[in-house]
Amino acid sequence: MIKATIITIGDELLIGQVIDTNSAYIAQQLNIAGFAVNRRIAVGDNAGDIKKALDEEKLYSQIILITGGLGPTADDITKPLLCQYFGGKMVVNDEAFANVQNIVANILKRPFTDRNKKQAQVPDVCTVIQNKRGTAPGMIFFENVEGTKTIFVSMPGVPYEMMGMMQQDVIPLLKSTFGTAAIAHRTLVLAGVGESTIADMLINFESQLPDNIKLAYLPSYGMLRLRLTATHANAVTNTQMIEEQFEQLQNLVSAYLVSLTDEPIETTVANLLIKNTATLSTAESCTGGYIAHLFTSIAGSSAFFEGSIISYANDVKQNLLGVQHQTLLNNGAVSKAVVLQMAAGALQNLQSTYTIAVSGIMGPSGGTKDKPVGTVWICVGNTQKLVAEQFYFRFDRALNIKLTAAAAINMLRKFILEIN
Repeated sequence: MIKATIITIGDELLIGQVIDTNSAYIAQQLNIAGFAVNRRIAVGDNAGDIKKALDEEKLYSQIILITGGLGPTADDITKPLLCQYFGGKMVVNDEAFANVQNIVANILKRPFTDRNKKQAQVPDVCTVIQNKRGTAPGMIFFENVEGTKTIFVSMPGVPYEMMGMMQQDVIPLLKSTFGTAAIAHRTLVLAGVGESTIADMLINFESQLPDNIKLAYLPSYGMLRLRLTATHANAVTNTQMIEEQFEQLQNLVSAYLVSLTDEPIETTVANLLIKNTATLSTAESCTGGYIAHLFTSIAGSSAFFEGSIISYANDVKQNLLGVQHQTLLNNGAVSKAVVLQMAAGALQNLQSTYTIAVSGIMGPSGGTKDKPVGTVWICVGNTQKLVAEQFYFRFDRALNIKLTAAAAINMLRKFILEIN
């Protein structure tokens, strides 16, 4: 199988100032196209480090994809370094020059400078990838490494620009140059169970997997994804083999199964709501609207989402959701009695089929001996039935909010399935 290395360039990546999303996207696209990502490397804006990475990685991979360092400023050193590395000289590419002129004059509406012209310069030994989303062109270099054809592609570090080049230019080039191997993935999503528990359940299943099929465990925020990956020279055989194993896998974990596709749990629940022509509202205290945000991030959410009341203060719980003052005095805001009344108020005021209500202590302060940080009450239901459950999370504020949202959405999922 053809192997690839991804090299991301920039000091900002090494100090954590910018999160490297480029590598994840490039790896996904390569994998879909049938190329195995061998290594992912981040290097700073240092010519020696970049050259060392190129020297080393071309011994392991036939595809070297590089992002970053193509701008017009002094710290953007990738282009001159590649020019030197492949033995060329810098020239102005006419098409890239026209593109930069157009963007500067008609979009940015600024005077054209020598620094702008610099962006149209490329090594004369490269094949230019015109940037349809920005000013910095991409570059393709070819080299025979120990008798093996190797492709180097340099792309801008701006994610939107890099994505355009990957889709329109790079992936088609790699396919036409190397062909593709058959790689198949099937992923299912579980909730309400830990990774170690599932691993114990699947000992025998894993031991009987063919050599070309691997099982991966991918936990995150109360969810667990199980991914099967199969590699075989024949695409039809590959698909048949992975489907047989995937059917066995889903039967073994059916008690915790959320989805047979790799999708967020809110998407699964959204599809359930649409299927049943049902609607949803939320009454959120400790999550501050995060659950509503997850649902409204889904395209077409207006078909099922009515709205949210973010009742962070007790006055809002009383005035907008009808929570009784005495209930708050007797039980406190983080209690079963309060989330039941929050849910009832949301159903009445927002006129939805279902609702989610949450109240808790996210931290780092606010906890007591009886209700430590991470204590959460969640209620889900409809006008006929409400179900409340208490949870204890043990992490920091941000993670507690995400875990609360995941638990609440999973509770609603199970509620909908039970009554339909």
